Amino acid sequence: QVRLVESGGGLVQAGGSLRLSCAASGYTLDSYALGWFRQAPGKEREFVAARHWSGGDTYYTDSVKGRFTISRDNAKMTVYLQMNSLKPEDTALYYCAAALIVGPVATMTLDTVDYWGQGTQVTVSS
Repeated sequence: QVRLVESGGGLVQAGGSLRLSCAASGYTLDSYALGWFRQAPGKEREFVAARHWSGGDTYYTDSVKGRFTISRDNAKMTVYLQMNSLKPEDTALYYCAAALIVGPVATMTLDTVDYWGQGTQVTVSS
């Protein structure tokens, strides 16, 4: 069992930055990919970014490439999502996720996620 706890959401003006954190516990993460999904009101949950816990493989959805960066701290068992140049369309509830993935991290989808966090709200004002 993997437990994921997000933090770091909030209200920010367009062009600003936020850093989300996801603290993991309960099981070794070596075989897992950790990622972020988001869900805006009235829309489906969508993939944002992911990385393998034990490797350097990362993957981003096109709309955040160049603005968001996913990273991790092994000692703290925490994965981060640094979000820069935020736009109003980035407003959503952001979820941390863990998936047992052997292949490329780009294969992390809603269907492959094994564990979810509770979500943290990000609101970007125009």
